Amino acid sequence: MNTFSIAIHGGAGTLVKGMMTTALEMQYKKALEIARDKGYGILESGGTAVDAVEASVKSLEDSPLFNAGKGSVFTAEGTHEMDASIMDGKTLNAGAVSLITGIKNPVSLARDVMDKSYHVFLAGDGAMEFAKSNGYEIKNPEYFYDEVRYQQWQDIKESDNFQLDHSVKKDGKFGTVGAVACDQNGNIAAATSTGGMTNKKWGRVGDSPMIGAGNYANNKTCAVSCTGSGEFFIRGVVAYDVSCLMEHKGLSLEVASQEVIQKRILEIKGDGGLIAVDVKGIISMPFNTEGMYRASKSSTGEEDISIYK
Repeated sequence: MNTFSIAIHGGAGTLVKGMMTTALEMQYKKALEIARDKGYGILESGGTAVDAVEASVKSLEDSPLFNAGKGSVFTAEGTHEMDASIMDGKTLNAGAVSLITGIKNPVSLARDVMDKSYHVFLAGDGAMEFAKSNGYEIKNPEYFYDEVRYQQWQDIKESDNFQLDHSVKKDGKFGTVGAVACDQNGNIAAATSTGGMTNKKWGRVGDSPMIGAGNYANNKTCAVSCTGSGEFFIRGVVAYDVSCLMEHKGLSLEVASQEVIQKRILEIKGDGGLIAVDVKGIISMPFNTEGMYRASKSSTGEEDISIYK
């Protein structure tokens, strides 16, 4: 039987340790543990990597602590625009959605795009039509309301500023969420979901729903989910870059992911991190920020829940 494992993240960035209360840190770690174990339980019972990453990301989307699903940040118009993607390393099938509103679990909608349509990426009104045609309930805006997110928006509302919540030096809430997994059959998958950036305008889309930028999976190499400054991760095609270094240069997962996060993305002034897994179940979780909410578990007995370096 193949070593099976899962890794999840809840965002990377400027996590000032002094600003984090013990109680809040415990809340984050508990939410990470629950999400990780949901996915791991699926792997342990012989389930697929795709099912595992979807389950873990749904759990993170359901928590108001993370910038995805329920905890999504406010746009300049005071709405919530969410993005998500998922990819199956065995088949290279993928699904993604962007600029959707009122959907409790965007990652599941991305999964349905992958499984129930001929397309990879649906956005805006069209994605919402697809959701309705597949029986999705459209939640009221109140479901996504969170006081901390609202105050983040109030601080910069009606200005030309926007903020990635991972770059705010205060006791805020963090991050894009994601999961990568390797199942008992040696198949891998990745999923990523986000609420974007506070006060974003003009239908801005980050790297999270973009296959190859914020999310990628290929059984030849690895599965990757990214978090950080999206514009730079798009320019660096970060998720695929890790895979490409493994496939064409023969680098190990650890060396390839460190090369991309600690060197290549920094060279273009990007910051953030990623989680990755290969077909042997080996996990890598590099980041070049002060911290990254992350958790992992492997059938070898190794497990971790961490925030700081």
